[in-house]
Amino acid sequence: MTAQQSRRIVLASRPKGAPVSGDFRLETGPAVDPDEGQVAIRNLYLSLDPYMRGRMSDAPSYAEPFQIGEALGGATVGRVEASRDGNFKEGDLVLAFGGWQERSVVPASSLRKLPADLTRPSYALGVLGMPGFTAWHGLLKIGEPKVGETVVVAAASGAVGSVVGQVAKLKGARVVGIAGGEEKCRFVTDELGFDACIDRRDPQFAEKLKAAVPDGIDVYFENVGGAVFDAVLPLLNVHARVPICGLIAGYNSERPPEGPDRMPLLMGTLLKKRIRMQGFIIGDHYGPEFSEFMAEMGPWVKEGRVRFREDVVEGLENAPKAFIGLLEGENFGKLVVKLSDD
Repeated sequence: MTAQQSRRIVLASRPKGAPVSGDFRLETGPAVDPDEGQVAIRNLYLSLDPYMRGRMSDAPSYAEPFQIGEALGGATVGRVEASRDGNFKEGDLVLAFGGWQERSVVPASSLRKLPADLTRPSYALGVLGMPGFTAWHGLLKIGEPKVGETVVVAAASGAVGSVVGQVAKLKGARVVGIAGGEEKCRFVTDELGFDACIDRRDPQFAEKLKAAVPDGIDVYFENVGGAVFDAVLPLLNVHARVPICGLIAGYNSERPPEGPDRMPLLMGTLLKKRIRMQGFIIGDHYGPEFSEFMAEMGPWVKEGRVRFREDVVEGLENAPKAFIGLLEGENFGKLVVKLSDD
């Protein structure tokens, strides 16, 4: 390869509470050539996802923390620039864990080759990638909605929630979304086809949610927590199912919330109503289930039965600001950063 420069965003310091711009640093340096078994990629799109906030902390978790002074990790779609593995060649379109950088060198074994004619490559980071798979697995494998049941979806306009609700409708459920703001709620009902959507910022949010689910809630897809879950809990039906893929309301918290101990109420409700509440990490399920997911989701997207909105930010230098906004609910749709033209 000829000498190439590559910009990257590194973790400058571990956030205390909500991340700030000073926790990130933009660096420029020479791109690295691949060794045997590696592939060099020019990244086109970077996915920004809430789970990244947890990995900016060094607290014990399900994944290793990001390291100070190293490029932040994240899924990317890119083009192969050089390959020292027979399964990939220059020009291949690939899904990688390329991180917050314009060029990456990664093990060939970690790559997934994408169709050359994929019209929206960034969809491999959204509806046809991790968020879509998260929605599909959590709803269908844990939530198990039945025809006529009521499904409630938090963060309903987001990358995961928007897919959850549409798939639930395809399976014959009545779907109520929860989103932040009137514009997002209109999108959820008018564009995505949910039966109703409640603005979580409304002072009467809890009362309006209760009115929207007169028969109670059979499946609640949880990715927010906090006050939203407080309003949902008393509305859960006997034998309700609650898949948990995230708790974004608490990601920036440094201590437990103030107020009374809610654990007795939660445990008592789970027991009396025989509720199944199950957390999951989608990385555990790629091997056995991803092909099954694509066999269903691919046709749904192609036929327009599942629609998907992206919030595209231009330029790596704008990734920190976009990520900070993501944790505050400022994005509208799946948040991706466009790093370069294809």
